[in-house]
Amino acid sequence: MIVKFKTRQLEICFKEHRKASKKFGEQIARKYIQRINIIQHSQSLKQLMSLPGLRCHALKGARKGEYAIKLSGYYRLIFKLTGEQLEIVMIEEVSKHYGD
Repeated sequence: MIVKFKTRQLEICFKEHRKASKKFGEQIARKYIQRINIIQHSQSLKQLMSLPGLRCHALKGARKGEYAIKLSGYYRLIFKLTGEQLEIVMIEEVSKHYGD
């Protein structure tokens, strides 16, 4: 899949581990970069959803059409697919999934 980022900061965090570590903390930064690499090498959303450690799932409500992948604890990588063949993944954000 081709990966695009919603913000320049998310892209920089993917390319520069040091900046990701400063923004998210060491553990989340490592998982963030790792998960995006997995997304890039995936052939389809179905394949991503079948990988048990990722816990990839569709979101509901106001976030319908977006998906989440577990990073660590409550933190999730939020993304959405665009394009007719689901080739482009837009990385939306890294968020604390359940508030505090």
